[in-house]
Amino acid sequence: MTVRHLLSTTILAAGLALAGGPAAAETVNPRQSGGIFAPSLAGSYLAGRSADSARDLKSAAAYFTAALEADPDNSILLDRVLILQIANGDIDSALSYAERLVDVDPRNPTARLLRGIEAIEKGALGRAEVEISETARAPLSDITGALLTAWAVFGSGETEAALDIINDVTGPRWFDPFKAFHTALIADLAGRDDLAVGAISDAARTAGSTLRVAEAYARILARVGQRDEATAALDQFLERQPDHPIIGDLAARIARGDELEPMVGSTIDGAAEVLYGLGSLIGSDGAVELAAAYLQLSLYLKPESHLTTLSLADQFAGAERCEDANAVYDRIPRTSSLRRNADVQTALCHDFLDNPEAAISLLEPLVADEPDDLTLVTALGSIMRGRERFEEAVDIYGKGIDTIEEVVDSHWRLFYFRGIAYERSKQWERAEADLKKALELNPDQPQVLNYLGYSWIDMGRNLEEGLNMIRKAVEQRPDDGYIVDSLGWAYYRLGQYEEAVIHLERAVELRPEDPVLNDHLGDAYWKVGRRLEATFQWNHARDLDPEPKDLEKIVRKLESGLVADGANGG
Repeated sequence: MTVRHLLSTTILAAGLALAGGPAAAETVNPRQSGGIFAPSLAGSYLAGRSADSARDLKSAAAYFTAALEADPDNSILLDRVLILQIANGDIDSALSYAERLVDVDPRNPTARLLRGIEAIEKGALGRAEVEISETARAPLSDITGALLTAWAVFGSGETEAALDIINDVTGPRWFDPFKAFHTALIADLAGRDDLAVGAISDAARTAGSTLRVAEAYARILARVGQRDEATAALDQFLERQPDHPIIGDLAARIARGDELEPMVGSTIDGAAEVLYGLGSLIGSDGAVELAAAYLQLSLYLKPESHLTTLSLADQFAGAERCEDANAVYDRIPRTSSLRRNADVQTALCHDFLDNPEAAISLLEPLVADEPDDLTLVTALGSIMRGRERFEEAVDIYGKGIDTIEEVVDSHWRLFYFRGIAYERSKQWERAEADLKKALELNPDQPQVLNYLGYSWIDMGRNLEEGLNMIRKAVEQRPDDGYIVDSLGWAYYRLGQYEEAVIHLERAVELRPEDPVLNDHLGDAYWKVGRRLEATFQWNHARDLDPEPKDLEKIVRKLESGLVADGANGG
């Protein structure tokens, strides 16, 4: 169960891929006596790479530090250690490595960035400009440097020069919303209302669904007297993300007529916002280490930011480093409006770590206190459903649904999830009603189309309509191996075996590690007379650790093939 680009190759100078791998059991000390960890250059370097592949940043930092002791002037190792120290939040140690790295690689972007940020934190804005100007050119360092320099120049009282710096930086199209966003923040703080409204409107056109752009857009509009427009924008955001605490709080303040302060109030806050925004973008591409480094630097400037702390923890959770994630979630105080979000993610991490009872014991009292908090309800119900406690999941989802005064489009998920729980607990009529309700609320939702369409075909009902639903789902998600498998298996169930093979082969290409998909392809091969290939796929499915009930069927097929009526298929 999974808690489920532009990066500078100069910054990632060591070239170590952050591919997923088995998580290390614990952080290790490569210099501990009596252990197997030899503090040799080669041994420590290889161990560091292994920790890198497991996204174990603490162990990777320890191993690469040991390797660096054997080769202290190695700029690649210095860069690795520096990035990892920052990503782990050890900024003081990182600063000492930055000093050493600048001596051997004067334009190293990570070292110059860190030294510039330290200068901003100390109020030495002129020194910050100098440090950042010495950075080697690369897209990420270009936009980071330009935005940080603009905030430093603004802090020195040169608003026009700061705006010119942002305007003049050139690069890929993804620069544009960042440029518009920070232009708006500086203009708002400087009292340049027309420029602030124009710039944040530009940012909203391309990135209006992101939290910080949505918040800044509403704040700036409200501050210039356009409160109705601000409220409409927040309502639109809340339709997509109901009950978001930050947006909900802002909407309430605008409704009360409260006077709103600028979203960013100082040079340090502006620089922290630069690092938070870019770190969040980097993290969306799966570069956990670099994302964590940017977010840790943001926290160095603004340690009280619960939003940045939450985002940092989310990066670790997304990398399946749930123990690290939960340690960060714990730093968000109970008084924070984001504590609920942290509790939900903590529970999901407990579940991922195969401790569902800890997850349930955390969420159950919260749901009991706030049954109308649909985020909590969805999390608890989904943990129950994932643990095959379907009747309990039905009850939890139902209690949440019962609190809804007016059903809106965004509630489709609750009906979809309860529909799955009903279907898995063999209550098909209720399941079908919920799945149809989910489709009524979100007619083109591919997951719902796939689930309902496949269920109908599996039961021999509404065959043409079900097949069309799955086709529509595949059109929207052509690279989703599970949905493509549904289409192939639907053709199989309809006896169209040649067509089934085409789609099932594609599904296995997309998800080669899934035993069910490989098993389905084996069945289809058998039906079209490709017996050797069928046996190969069943062998492969058997070796991919299928569920016990599926393994039993696969073994029987390997022994005697598909029986005439296909009863041992699937």
